[in-house]
Amino acid sequence: MKKKNVLVFPAGTEIGLEIHAALRDCKDIQLFGAGQNISNHATFVYSEYHHLPNIHETGWLAALTALCKTLAIDYIFPAYDDVIVALSQHRQEIPACIIAPSVEACEITRSKALTYQKLAPFLRVPHTYDDIEQVKNYPVFVKPNRGQGSFGIHKANNREELQHACATLPDPIISEYLPGEEYTVDCFSDRQRGVLFAHARSRQRVRNGISVHSVSVALDEAWALAEKIHVALQLHGAWFFQLKRAANNELALLEVAPRIAGAMATHRVTGVNFPLLSIYEAERLPLSIFTNTHPIELDRALCNRYKHTIRFSTLYVDLDDTLILNGQVNTRIVSLIFQCLNQGKQVKLITRHSQDLSATLRQYRLEGLFDAVIHLTNKEPKSSYIHEKDAIFIDDSFAERREVFMNCGIPTFDCSMAEMLIQQAAFHNQ
Repeated sequence: MKKKNVLVFPAGTEIGLEIHAALRDCKDIQLFGAGQNISNHATFVYSEYHHLPNIHETGWLAALTALCKTLAIDYIFPAYDDVIVALSQHRQEIPACIIAPSVEACEITRSKALTYQKLAPFLRVPHTYDDIEQVKNYPVFVKPNRGQGSFGIHKANNREELQHACATLPDPIISEYLPGEEYTVDCFSDRQRGVLFAHARSRQRVRNGISVHSVSVALDEAWALAEKIHVALQLHGAWFFQLKRAANNELALLEVAPRIAGAMATHRVTGVNFPLLSIYEAERLPLSIFTNTHPIELDRALCNRYKHTIRFSTLYVDLDDTLILNGQVNTRIVSLIFQCLNQGKQVKLITRHSQDLSATLRQYRLEGLFDAVIHLTNKEPKSSYIHEKDAIFIDDSFAERREVFMNCGIPTFDCSMAEMLIQQAAFHNQ
């Protein structure tokens, strides 16, 4: 397959960030992000981030179309539920292939009421109530018809709580309360061959509607349910559905979404690259899937990424307690070293190592890594050997860092500070 230009919109969602993680190292993909001109994490991750209006703003379609033409975009991943519907509705006007099923499937899955209506003949869906007066037994569950994840959900234990929940939600659905375990089933379908992958993961912990702790589980019913949903909605590419156990232990459908999920990484790391496979499916290429079978537990938390204005040509790095720490190679510093080498920067080792330096470098497989090795055998200052005005210096010793900073006037870092230098996006590579 020739290299494809792929746009993710909006790129700053958890969906967009998972697509980036899945496609960033694929040799056949040139990845672009797009979204509003507001603070979001995509600007720290995507090597190219382009500003586009929100789909509810005037002119968004013309702006998207123009960007697709400028970047010669081949495929667009809609990375938010409302955007999936909007792009599928305007598919004929956009000069790129939208990674999404039919507009009918997108519109049905965006509405829980329509989803339940469509799928009720084929699988268990929650019992729903038309109005508050129909509810005789509590608790019940209230959620927005066009919500996603667990945003806006309420458990109502009595009539007063139910009235309050219905008054605070747009277009609420009142349904039976399902007290059991909750699962997400990650799926991949080919439009001719049907379901090629359907495996479950538990939703152990949810934050802001997003599963942040997920464990792959064997769920015997998952594949058969996936096939029924696939046939009814004619889904293809990556998609998922959520289930919850009722009081009688039956599995009931919560929702279906024709898109990537952030926690799909649970199964991506076993061998199912959902975004890449979705592009292959759109290309109508022959597909096969095999996975490692070991169980996976995923936990997601905040990570740090940085933008900075430090530009340097040469990295000086200490050895003891910096590059070698507690008898092991500090892999984060090695990552930075290779990042510098990839960018054509000089990397120089500067050390007061008291033993046979060559033997130590051989022992830790560090030979040949440096453009220069400066081995100080007396108490002369390290600053005496740093001549570049645009160098930086990494050393665990506060005294060494201060001496270099005072005499060379260059930025100095300890190991904990170095994470700022380990770049996540190509636009930092200067």
